Amino acid sequence: MKQIQKFGQPTITSTTYAGESAGQFIAAALLSARTLDNKLVTIMPNVKYKSVIQKIAVANIVNDGACDFATSGAVTLTEQVITPKELQVNLELCKANFVASWEALSLGFSAFDEIPKSFTDYLISYVGGNVAQATETAIWQGTSSNGSFLGFQSILSASVAASTGVIAAGTGFELSGSITAANVVTKLTAVQTAIPNSVYGKEDLVIYIGSGVAKAYQTAMSGNGSGGLGANGFNNQMNIGEKELNFQGIPLALCPGLGDNKIVAAQKSNLFFGTGLLSDYNTVKVLDMADIDGSQNFRIIMRYTAGVQVGILGDIVYYGAYA
Repeated sequence: MKQIQKFGQPTITSTTYAGESAGQFIAAALLSARTLDNKLVTIMPNVKYKSVIQKIAVANIVNDGACDFATSGAVTLTEQVITPKELQVNLELCKANFVASWEALSLGFSAFDEIPKSFTDYLISYVGGNVAQATETAIWQGTSSNGSFLGFQSILSASVAASTGVIAAGTGFELSGSITAANVVTKLTAVQTAIPNSVYGKEDLVIYIGSGVAKAYQTAMSGNGSGGLGANGFNNQMNIGEKELNFQGIPLALCPGLGDNKIVAAQKSNLFFGTGLLSDYNTVKVLDMADIDGSQNFRIIMRYTAGVQVGILGDIVYYGAYA
C-alpha cells in the first residue's frame, strides 16, 4: 500500500471541515484496499441498508420442436442479502507529532508525486491509509466483532461446515494445512481440480491468494529453495523482477487481507462488496480543537458502511476451511 494515498485535493478554507465532499474521502480510503482498488470483486455502491443479490439458474430448457407453446425446463431464483455494517473512526491526533513530517513533504523533501496541500489533507491521508488497510483485512478475515464486518473467510467456512454447497473436498483435496514452496504447486493443482466445469474457463475466474501463498509460489517458480521448479518455472530468472502471477492460465490475485494458508477460487462476479459510499452515512470531519479547548489536538471523525456477500456458494472453491 502506498504510504501517501492519492486523494482528491479539496479546497478547505478553515481548519474545521465537514462538507458535502465527504464521499470522496471515504471512496479514496476504501477503494485503496488492494482487493477493491484492483476490482477483484464486484463493488456495489449506494447500498443504503440492504441489497438483494439475485441469481437465476435454468435447467432442461431445450426440448424438441412442436407447434404448441409448452413450458420447458425449470427456472430457479435464489438470492443472497448483503447488509453493509455501519463503521466509524473517532481519532484524536496531536498536531505536534505530524507537523514536521508534513512540512518536509510540502517543502519537496519527498519522492511522492502528489503531496497534501494542507495539513488537514495530510491527516486525512494518514488516517485513510489505515482505514484502507483495515478494510482489506476485514474483506477476507473479518468477523462480526467491533470495528469489523463478516468477511469472505467467515462466510465460506460456515458454508463448508453446514454443507451448503461450497466445493471444498474432492479426490486428493485437503481442506487445510500449511502451504510452502515445496507443496504450493500441489495445493494449487488441487484447487484447480475442484473448480466446477461450469465455472472453469470463465473470463473473470480468479484464484485469490494471500501474501504467504504468493511468496511460496514465487519461490517455487524461481527455482530457489526446497521444492523449486528451476528451469521448469521462470528459467531461474528470480532476479529479473516480480512476474505476473498465474497458475495454469488462471490469474492469481494477491490479496494481502486473505489469511495465511488460505486459497479461494471464484469468479469476480460472484464475490460482492457493498458500501453506502455516496449515501448519507458518509461523513468526514476534521476538527481543530485549538479554538475549543486550547489544545494542539485534531479530531478526525469518519462514518461509512461496508460488507461482503457471496452469490452462488457452490461455484466457489475454498482451501483452508477448518485451519
